Amino acid sequence: MISWMKNNPVTVRLRARLTGFADDTRGTVTVEALIMLPLLLWAYCALFTFFDAYRQTSINHKAAYTLSDMLSRETSPVTNDYLDAAQSMLGFLTRSGTERRLRVTVVRYDMDDDEHYVEWSEVRGTVSALDDATVGTWETRLPVMVDEERLVLVETWTDYDAPFNIGLNDRTISTFVFTRPRFAPQLLFDASA
Repeated sequence: MISWMKNNPVTVRLRARLTGFADDTRGTVTVEALIMLPLLLWAYCALFTFFDAYRQTSINHKAAYTLSDMLSRETSPVTNDYLDAAQSMLGFLTRSGTERRLRVTVVRYDMDDDEHYVEWSEVRGTVSALDDATVGTWETRLPVMVDEERLVLVETWTDYDAPFNIGLNDRTISTFVFTRPRFAPQLLFDASA
């Protein structure tokens, strides 16, 4: 019965057409393009999004270093207007249209207690000021300091919205920068001005 199917004209024609279809290479570029184009498009969007996220993180860190350096050079007390302008400058430097949060803290180290203390802490945006209890747990985050030394701690938070939805969720980019005062022994804050 199998030999009868091999010699059957319908089977022979079917086998010839299937062989011809398998050997036909017309249209393979179109099919390959249809398969690869979505993958290439997704890869391009993913690379663009990851590059943009790293670029924005770098910009945020540079802005925080700029603010920290600016504050460390102050010889006059810092005022509320000064910190409002610093928050505006953060927005300008980061090109962030979303909410920008800024916290400026002066931290003092006491060698006798082997503790860090907050001299003053001011915030702009929806963050809370630092206190002694929080800073006391930051031995690994703060540099080695000598007795009664002070440093200016600048923290920023800006929201990042990814340009394409590739699995990288929208996130908050935060920075943590500390600088020693340069021209004065400490940075003062004047709330009355």
